[in-house]
Amino acid sequence: MFITPADRIADYQARGWWEGISVDALFQQAAAADPRALALVDPMNRAALDGRVPERLSWADVRERVDRMAAALLDAGLVKDDVVAVQLPNIVDAVILFLACARLGLILCPVVVQYREHELAHIFEQTRPRAFVTLPAFHGHDHAAMAAHLLEKHPGARLLLLGDAPQGTDLRAAMAVVDPARAQAYAAAHPPAGGEVLTICWTSGTESRPKGVPRDHNHWVLNGRIVAEAGGMRDGDVLLNPFPLVNIGSIGGLVIPWLQLRGRLVLHHPFDLPLFLRQIAEEAVTYTIAPPAVLAALLKTPALLDNTDLSRLRAIGSGSAPLSPWLIEGWQERYGISICNIFGSNEGMSLFSGPVDVPDAGDRARYFPRFGAADQDFPGIIHRVIRTRLVDLDTGADITEPGHVGEMRISGATTFGGYWRSPALNKAAFDDQGYFRTGDLFEIAGPGPLARFYRFVGRCKEIIVRGGVNISPAELDDLLAGLPCAQEAATVGIPDPVLGERIAVAVVPRDGMTPVLDDITAWLKQADVAVFKRPERLVLLPRLPRNAMNKVQRDVLRSQVLAAIAADETG
Repeated sequence: MFITPADRIADYQARGWWEGISVDALFQQAAAADPRALALVDPMNRAALDGRVPERLSWADVRERVDRMAAALLDAGLVKDDVVAVQLPNIVDAVILFLACARLGLILCPVVVQYREHELAHIFEQTRPRAFVTLPAFHGHDHAAMAAHLLEKHPGARLLLLGDAPQGTDLRAAMAVVDPARAQAYAAAHPPAGGEVLTICWTSGTESRPKGVPRDHNHWVLNGRIVAEAGGMRDGDVLLNPFPLVNIGSIGGLVIPWLQLRGRLVLHHPFDLPLFLRQIAEEAVTYTIAPPAVLAALLKTPALLDNTDLSRLRAIGSGSAPLSPWLIEGWQERYGISICNIFGSNEGMSLFSGPVDVPDAGDRARYFPRFGAADQDFPGIIHRVIRTRLVDLDTGADITEPGHVGEMRISGATTFGGYWRSPALNKAAFDDQGYFRTGDLFEIAGPGPLARFYRFVGRCKEIIVRGGVNISPAELDDLLAGLPCAQEAATVGIPDPVLGERIAVAVVPRDGMTPVLDDITAWLKQADVAVFKRPERLVLLPRLPRNAMNKVQRDVLRSQVLAAIAADETG
């Protein structure tokens, strides 16, 4: 059984940080409070996603569907602590599957729908799932055929499809004939505990492959409380979720608060601005999340909002790229909507700059309260449950004065216990005091009143953050090592006003060859790499900058790439 160490559970429960209850317990309480109330709403464009009519489910509907899903999983031979990999868009079935796994004590391993066999093979090797749940096809890609080919190498896993296909078992058809009472009896006999792992989400860093981040029920319940408090959410709120259930932003930022607030969860996929605005108005949404670029574009094009009723929308969470004072002030002054600046990670980073703790718009765009710092005090739950410190990367000393940049390190009740089955990674991921090394650079914002804030400076890790998704340049470099037209190649992130960063590749051509971007794309497509990881700019260089240890100097390379792009654009 995968479970958080008992001494940590006892300590955090004694402090009041962890409640010791499961996500299923939250769900059962919410469903019992008002069974007939509307609870879960499909994307308006569901028919375009998988051909099914959008659904609007009450709490009673969701509870019955969860029991049926859970019973079908039991009939498929799954038992408590089995890993279930899932690749689904942001539809009601994904939420129901999440809740069914929570009910049975299964471990959900969600992956983005863009992942292909290259990424999935690594995840399967790491987790050895007993089942893989996906759609037969999505956006023109044959997921059933891909999964069947993948599972030939992993014969211990069953393919469960939400629909009919020549491969696998039709999970939806199985749900129609099962006895839901079986799931109820199993859950009563095997109730999940707060310290048991519920999910394994995936993140990339400097390492060449994605890393599994396990989080247990205690983590998720606390995360929901933190986000609800920081976002000023209220009981019965209508939450619009534009992101699939694959990471902390979606699961901890919206799904768990929905259960705790007993409100309504409205789903959206893929991001489509007109549909997003229509859902805000028609569903009377009170809280949602959106990238900074989208919020900025709406402010610059007010005609887009002229016919949109925003009267119920109180707050919008945003992050993954820097916010500006102009953006926060504009939304507050024009529409009376608070923008919450969020800095989070699957591993447990939880910094929130919201209107309660940081009422000034300029400060909220640039700074985060020093939650968890030993010399500070803030009201609310966040400060009590996390620990943060800045560490000088050269000396290892704690930074306690402004003017010095250091790595943010975190510990406490929001922090994960270590990467999934990766002892070597974990040894490097935590320092000798047990703090997680985030790889993010901050400084104390200033003397006087500003000493209460952190200011984000940058990253000391090499990850590329494209649209809020972490991409490892080392992984791409490894894949490009055999590129026939290249002597060598390496990737970097370059600034982008919409996505935060895009991927550029620097190539040293082989003698007599002139690579083009299509060569790179075709090579990675042949390796079945997810589309969002494929470079969008190509720069040719005579050599790659390397240090004395022959490692690519990523910061120098980025400067060379940006200079080459600028020279090309100015002609």
